[in-house]
Amino acid sequence: MFRSLLRTPFRSIPLLVLLAALVAVVATTLGVRDVPAASSSDVDVTKDLSYAPAQPTGTQGHKLDLYVPKSRRPAPLVIFTHGSGWMADNGRMDADKVAAQLNPHGFAVAGVAVRSSSQAQFPAQLHDIKGAIRWLRANATKYHLDPRRFAIMGESSGGWATTMAAVTGDMPKLEGTVGVNGPSSAVQAAIPFYPPVAFRQMDEHMPIDCKPRKDGSVPGDCHANPNSPESRLLGCAINDCPDKVAAASPLTYISNRHIPPFLMFHGKQDQLVPYDQSRLLFDKLAAAHKDARFFSFPNTGHGTFLEMLSDPDTQRSASQETTRHGHTTRPTHAHPSWQTVVSFLKDRLHTTGR
Repeated sequence: MFRSLLRTPFRSIPLLVLLAALVAVVATTLGVRDVPAASSSDVDVTKDLSYAPAQPTGTQGHKLDLYVPKSRRPAPLVIFTHGSGWMADNGRMDADKVAAQLNPHGFAVAGVAVRSSSQAQFPAQLHDIKGAIRWLRANATKYHLDPRRFAIMGESSGGWATTMAAVTGDMPKLEGTVGVNGPSSAVQAAIPFYPPVAFRQMDEHMPIDCKPRKDGSVPGDCHANPNSPESRLLGCAINDCPDKVAAASPLTYISNRHIPPFLMFHGKQDQLVPYDQSRLLFDKLAAAHKDARFFSFPNTGHGTFLEMLSDPDTQRSASQETTRHGHTTRPTHAHPSWQTVVSFLKDRLHTTGR
């Protein structure tokens, strides 16, 4: 992750970007003790697979790792991609921890990397994740996967990729030409953790004052700053290119078209991707009569997806609400865990496991 950051002049990197990178590493470290190791005898692990040629040469943005449980039947697949504020091609990070939890229940896991914003700008990252989905379907027989049962899961900017892929499946104008063409890019379920979904509304809920100064400049830790992760992704300060912002927003694509069910998680103390981003997504799905289940954590911040599913102190204060067929429930106390994820996947992918 930090190799990408080190190539950028330090003074041009907002504090929140550096904090996001640090949070990802800390979350990884804290989550290790909560995740049991998967038995290598029960899982076929294949790493460094290229779903498209490296671009630029030598980079990791078109790589994926596969963790496939050994079974007689082809395994349903969960595609996982890690976040970095689009600052690194590290999407495969922590896929082994996700696999350790899901493989015993019969789910294969693919850790997928997409290009960083320094390597390519939007819509390249959307084209990458779709290219990976198509490649995995094209190679499903080879790796003993069930191409009819694909889910996608990601955190932070990986949650954005998860949400974008879920709401734009098989849209010709957004498919791109990365890797294999032909197979479907649609997924059957989506699990985003604290995804940014409406870039121009993020600063309204930041813990600092993000109003433009008298000279028109924006504080460095705000998302409207030209050096923010979102501005770097789009190649423009987000307030100067509303059309690009709309094109990169999952909310733009939620309509009467088919949208897979969502399982969502967000901490209310998130100071990098404000909690209201997931609230906007949930409300949009509800208004469109789509199915979603939303877990909120009042005392939790950014980069904590492992703790959300494993740490008792984090879990015990959670609440949930659901929307299904146009009916939305009020928030109620909940205790989410990895079993919550497993049950959602079994229900939505119509599988009983191994």
